[in-house]
Amino acid sequence: MITNKISVGELEAVKKLFDDCHNVVIVTHTSADGDAIGSALGLYEYLKKRGKSVKVVVPNYFPDFLRWMTDADKIISYNIHRKMVQTYVDYADLICVLDLNEPKRMEDLGDVVVKARAKKVMIDHHLNPDCFCDVTVSYPSASSASELVFRIIYGIGGLAHLTKAGAEDIYAGMCTDTGKFSFNSNDPDIFLIIAELLKKGIDKDKIVRNIYNNFTEGRFKLLGYVLYEKLKVVADKHAAYFSLTKDELSRFNYIKGDMEGVVNMPLEIKGVRMSISLREDTEKPRILVSVRSVDDFPANKVAEVFFNGGGHLNAAGGMLYCSMAEAIEITEKAINYQP
Repeated sequence: MITNKISVGELEAVKKLFDDCHNVVIVTHTSADGDAIGSALGLYEYLKKRGKSVKVVVPNYFPDFLRWMTDADKIISYNIHRKMVQTYVDYADLICVLDLNEPKRMEDLGDVVVKARAKKVMIDHHLNPDCFCDVTVSYPSASSASELVFRIIYGIGGLAHLTKAGAEDIYAGMCTDTGKFSFNSNDPDIFLIIAELLKKGIDKDKIVRNIYNNFTEGRFKLLGYVLYEKLKVVADKHAAYFSLTKDELSRFNYIKGDMEGVVNMPLEIKGVRMSISLREDTEKPRILVSVRSVDDFPANKVAEVFFNGGGHLNAAGGMLYCSMAEAIEITEKAINYQP
């Protein structure tokens, strides 16, 4: 039996919100990843099955390799449809905030959500959640926001309303946020949850293929360039990093999602405990930073101290507003960081 780790009070509060709502908007963070899209669509399918009117909104474009999911074509990008999203938010009586802990992670959409009159519930697994929602379900020990969405549905007795499509979404979210269950997935409950999802008829092997065998040719050529030309290994510091400018990305016809998971690859080098990716944003004048680590080395602390960010112990990120040369200097200082 799956342990009910979400408190009874939180489950009752969320159940009441789900019971009472009619028009729901589900939002998640900028540059939505597999967990963001998986948790959002999983909850969307559940609430839709219950007869609710539901919209999923993301701040901007999300990766092509996630568009196989049922109803992914119905996701609305705020940066393209601002007036439409504002109308949906104005009419909403519930906003579900998934896989983020503070409004700034939604960028401009964050102001719209904070100012909305609708009730708000946060379902998240990041540290230090901001108090801008009426109900906050925050468990940093969870593998993913998708796991928490399942636990809520399970905890309020809603499995009958979880469709096969919703189960596929939740599995995809859990799978991507754990690297195919290779990290942050030692809780035995995770595999009991997977068993429940399998009972819905999902094909987990096909889901993995849809996610990980669905990249562009450009991604593989870019990957070769990164590993051969750009990767810097600092062996005595047990670290590695690489940088990519917009010009370099354009050489390989880069699209959102092509760099998914690449920052993890240097961790496969013997002795490397931390990997850092620097990538110029193709939309705004800034550098996007990803930090990954193994064991007890705190990627989140490195992101916080050097890159204006934060995150999980072994997976974090941030942003820099400077030249790439300056960003590399900061990264070299970060590699020398002793937490």
